[in-house]
Amino acid sequence: MPLKPWFRVIDPREDLKKGRPLDAAEFAVHLDKVRDGSAGPDYSKPERFFERNYMTQNLLTIGSQTLRRLSGITTETSAVFNLATQFGGGKTHALTMLYHLAGCGKKGDGWKGVDRLKQKAGIKTLPKAAVATFVGTEFDSLTGRGGDDGTPLRKTPWGEIAWQLGTEKSFAAISEHESQMTAPAGDVIRRMLPKGKPSLILIDELMNYVSRNRKSGLVPQLYDFLHSLSETARSEDNVVLAVSIPASELEMNAEDHADYGRFRKMLDRLGKSIVMSDEEETSEIVRRRLFEWGGGVPKEGKKIAAAYAEWMVRHRDQLPKSFPIDRAKEAIEATYPFHPTALSVFERKWQSLPRFQQTRGILRLLALWVSIAYKQGWEGASKDPLIGLGTAPLYDSTFRSAALEQLGEQKLDVAITADICGGKDAHAERLDAEAVDTIKKARLHRKVATTVFFESNGGQAKEGEATVPEIRLAVGEPDMDIGNIETALEALSESCYYMCVERNKYRFGLAPNLNKLLSDRRANIDANTIEEISRAEIQKAFDRYPGAENVLFPEESREISDGPVLRLALMSPDHSVRQKETRKMIETMIREHGESGRTHKNAVLFAVADDAASLREQARRLLAWQAIRDEESDKLDDRQKTLLVENIRKAQRDLRETVWRTYNTVVLLGNDNAPREVNLGLPHSSQTSNMTQLIIDKLRQDNDIEPNPSPNFLVRKWPPAFREWSTKAVRDAFFSSPQFPRLLDGDAVKDTIARGVSNGILAYVGKTEGGYQPFIFGEELSAIDIEISDDMFIIKAEEAKKHIEPPELTSLIIQPEHRQVKPGEHVIFQVSGLDQHGHEMPVPDVTWEVEGGRIDEKGGFTADTKEGEFLVEATAGKASARATVVVTSQPSEPRIFEPTAQSEEIRGLRWSGEVTPQKWMNFYTKVLSRYATSGKLRLTITFEAMPEGGLQPHSVSETKAALRELGLDDSVETTG
Repeated sequence: MPLKPWFRVIDPREDLKKGRPLDAAEFAVHLDKVRDGSAGPDYSKPERFFERNYMTQNLLTIGSQTLRRLSGITTETSAVFNLATQFGGGKTHALTMLYHLAGCGKKGDGWKGVDRLKQKAGIKTLPKAAVATFVGTEFDSLTGRGGDDGTPLRKTPWGEIAWQLGTEKSFAAISEHESQMTAPAGDVIRRMLPKGKPSLILIDELMNYVSRNRKSGLVPQLYDFLHSLSETARSEDNVVLAVSIPASELEMNAEDHADYGRFRKMLDRLGKSIVMSDEEETSEIVRRRLFEWGGGVPKEGKKIAAAYAEWMVRHRDQLPKSFPIDRAKEAIEATYPFHPTALSVFERKWQSLPRFQQTRGILRLLALWVSIAYKQGWEGASKDPLIGLGTAPLYDSTFRSAALEQLGEQKLDVAITADICGGKDAHAERLDAEAVDTIKKARLHRKVATTVFFESNGGQAKEGEATVPEIRLAVGEPDMDIGNIETALEALSESCYYMCVERNKYRFGLAPNLNKLLSDRRANIDANTIEEISRAEIQKAFDRYPGAENVLFPEESREISDGPVLRLALMSPDHSVRQKETRKMIETMIREHGESGRTHKNAVLFAVADDAASLREQARRLLAWQAIRDEESDKLDDRQKTLLVENIRKAQRDLRETVWRTYNTVVLLGNDNAPREVNLGLPHSSQTSNMTQLIIDKLRQDNDIEPNPSPNFLVRKWPPAFREWSTKAVRDAFFSSPQFPRLLDGDAVKDTIARGVSNGILAYVGKTEGGYQPFIFGEELSAIDIEISDDMFIIKAEEAKKHIEPPELTSLIIQPEHRQVKPGEHVIFQVSGLDQHGHEMPVPDVTWEVEGGRIDEKGGFTADTKEGEFLVEATAGKASARATVVVTSQPSEPRIFEPTAQSEEIRGLRWSGEVTPQKWMNFYTKVLSRYATSGKLRLTITFEAMPEGGLQPHSVSETKAALRELGLDDSVETTG
């Protein structure tokens, strides 16, 4: 079951839910406004103040010691506190707490958190004290306060403090010092303090007052006053002085820094320095200020923490060693609904920034963040279980401005909107849109880029670098493939304009990186130069391979030679295999050679590109990097120069690999006499030395190329009409017929024939008048002894055996087989013999047996007077044959031919007729074969092909090519 989004588990405070405009002032306490009741209810109403605020350890320390001292207990207490921590770090917040504690007395005993203070202080009820506040940003020593409202005019800090502590009585003690603007000493200060009542003096924004009044000469007097006041407080049992010194250090000049050092040194010597909050307490402060926090993590929150912790434990070796993996669940629960890194990044990476306000700054940013994320969540834009660092809404201009204010560099807005979000076509958002579903749904590129921005504090401090383990920890979540984070980082590194990478550390900054220079250069690369480098890389990838010739980028069929050599045509990247025009172009090149038909159709292979766009883009990228090297190298720093060299090498590798991936299709003539595509998959250069070899290996694997065909293959493919098959025709068949595999070397046929002859499968012969010379069969024969020509032949073993075995009479033939005669009529029967191979041979002495007449040794038969059908049998050795004779006085049937002893010699015969396709083989076997062995058979053929639908032009071309292959005239007549 999916984890619940954080906004369905815990509610932000009402104003954040409603998206009301938030200002940093909402988290800034004004002590004088708290005093006069004009501050917001979260600060001016004591009960609400304690309800909303978390009692950190340091607040407990300063609060309990102050209460203890105001109660008259001097042990384990300090009378003077120096809240000299960072600007915006919660100092005024602490002063406000002291103000409410001391000013309300026992009315505050029941407020939230007060019991802890009383317990730590060792008191039972809150003491009520006289309280004076002095805020350096508000008090003006030129105009002063009072004088026109029934109160005395007060132009000095000591006059104002005295009036607040005890009105007329306390002011009277220092009135002379007030009028002369001279700091009172300890005796006067003691008279100024109310008698019998504790006193709490709170001074805020001291440096602001010092800076404004330096020229008046009051600063030395103020220093003396604070020194005397501190000494007096230390000597009294129930007086506490708490001072907050700094303004923003960025706003200090040299004199300010000098005075700051003097005041701080004095207060640290006489009092106790207090740090208002630490990292472990920040989360509790945030939760109480921003959420309707009940004090404990909800059940669903614990479930979410457990799921995240399990993922962290599973990947502990890939996460920062500084993160407590074994206590991950507790760490997540301590910051829920925030991811721990979303809060700790400010302590780890932002704290040293001059403009960063530690507590106030965090609250301001997180309040905006929560308000925006809550709204986006309910609108369905996100369902994140935790508020992670990568989900920070930098796309929102208000939040972005607040973040940049804390970083102290508004110019970083350009980097954010160009690379992360908030701008048109921001790189991270574009990469998410183009990514696979898992990365797209997780918005992983934007999360990773946002994390890098926060972890690298915008490049505004030296320690501002995001490491890969830090990014994994901040972005990782249950069920996420951790490898996708590196995938996103790599894509961002190649796309972002302001993200820098060095030794696996990432940061954003103001200076554009090499990607920006690349983008600017890419647009100016000449198209012709791109084409040149693309073709050069293609040519390099398709290196020559023994037995195969490369044809570079043919556009016409005549550019591919027609011969018994395997040729690989590298089609231009413009001719994509996806285009119908390309397939049509390739088919034309297979079937034609210029104006003629192509004979060796099986010898041509085509390497075809899938799509040229990525190829040209990689070529453009390489050329742009090289242009930067050649023209802008002197403007780069050493790190960029090193990276540029790496980028050029990578671009060269990428271009090479793109060629391999692009040319992943081979087209050749298929067994069905139509072009066939062979897909090479996803080839890469590590598979083999070059693409030509890759293609050859693939076709060999698929049996489309056979380097050494077997002799038995020739026997299986033997043309039925051939007794002898010329060696040239054998070789050419491999390069012309798609029924044959392709040869890498036409001379491989020589080896096949030699092996066939040596193994008794074939005979190698030359034709002579009435026989064969040479005739080699069953003997060792070398390939170098084989001649490829029209004058040398191979014959099958059964045919060869006919010429080396002694003839043996195996059958007799009697002519005529059937004869009708009249009683007493004389007729001659002739006998011929055939050997075991079907060849005619002389017949030895014939023994005749006959019925119905008598017959002599030469086959002369004389019929008796008895009519009927009788048998004539001739025997010679083991062979015999029979004929029938009918003796009748009836007239005989007409005869076309009657062999007699006196007949004229028959010189030959001729027949003309139509034979259906089903009887072509039988016609050869039963009629022609008996004459084919004599060598005197002449066949004149007239054929007519008129298929339904007509003929395609390529069919005519193929027919003419086939006729030429047989050495015949290719003149054909076509009819319209």
